Amino acid sequence: MDFNVKKLASDAGVFFSRAMQFTEEKLGQAEKTELDAHFENLLARADYTKNWTEKILRQTEVLLQPNPSARVEEFLYEKLDRKVPSRVTNGELLAQYMTEAASDFGPGTPYGKTLIKVGETQRRLGAAERDFIHSASLNFLTPLRNFLEGDWRTISKERRILQNRRLDLDACKARLKKAKAAEAKAALWSDEVEKAEHELRLTQTEFDRQAEVTRLLLEGISSTHVNHLRCLHEFVESQTNYYAQCYQYMLELQKQLGSSKGEIFSGTFVGNAESTSPPAAATSPPAVGAATLPAVPTIPVVPTIVGVPNTVAEGVLNPNEVKPPASGTRKARVLYDYEAADSTELALLADEMITVYSLPGMDPDWLIGERGNQKGKVPVTYLELLS
Repeated sequence: MDFNVKKLASDAGVFFSRAMQFTEEKLGQAEKTELDAHFENLLARADYTKNWTEKILRQTEVLLQPNPSARVEEFLYEKLDRKVPSRVTNGELLAQYMTEAASDFGPGTPYGKTLIKVGETQRRLGAAERDFIHSASLNFLTPLRNFLEGDWRTISKERRILQNRRLDLDACKARLKKAKAAEAKAALWSDEVEKAEHELRLTQTEFDRQAEVTRLLLEGISSTHVNHLRCLHEFVESQTNYYAQCYQYMLELQKQLGSSKGEIFSGTFVGNAESTSPPAAATSPPAVGAATLPAVPTIPVVPTIVGVPNTVAEGVLNPNEVKPPASGTRKARVLYDYEAADSTELALLADEMITVYSLPGMDPDWLIGERGNQKGKVPVTYLELLS
């Protein structure tokens, strides 16, 4: 019992001594042991690492899960050391709605068929998103979180101990200085000086030992940066694979919709193939006060020649039989690579320049493209038409 009381009194005395030293340092009334420049740089780098790791971690969590309620739920599961339940992604939920809508509208109708195709692509996009989130969480977020909850807590603990050792050291220096000043006035204080010097040697040894421990931990931040760099590369690789998958899925969907759209609307374009100019009523002057819209550039159309079969309207295109208009063809820059589906289409490479024009009755989503001696149909969505 007496031992515990003495220990509590000793601890209270040490705490009071540190508080006094800290206060006097802040007021400029006491000297402070300064760390060397290299040590200060290590401390600053550690603080930068901790602060930016926290920000990058939090923002990556927002990127992967924009819903704050879901993030709180995942955080609670992690703290309870329980597995986070699988959550349906927005793409998968949209796919479910589209599939159910197609069932009600009729899966055999054009709208129903398209809903099923788009819904299937959304399902694949949602699955790819889930795989990306899992990979990013495992290979990127987990190492960052482990650093903050493990290594950084150890570093912070040792830094607090070092701060206390420094305060004890400076307090001993102050007591020794006072004892020597008193000794100069009376020889009776010689014992106090010897005691203060002994305490100073002990506190100096403890401070040097703790400084070395803290220094080693701070120098380990370099290894942390190397580890985080590797994790960052893995995050970028996962993100690249995710976006590449999404791009491929959308390209496949675009091709499916392009072919099905031509089937749905082919009758409309064939029926209007004879007329390549608007009716006279459409060219009448606007009413007084009406706004005049600027002319929109159009793709030149090859006129229908009597006696020559309309290969587009008949559904068969022989590139060798297609002749470009005498004037008015346009240049276009290719935006994306395109792989020809059959011999009637022209394969494209991103950023190349081709000549394009239209034929009567063509699906408005397609044009005739020429590159040298090569010729074939090309999708409009892959082109930037130049004036």
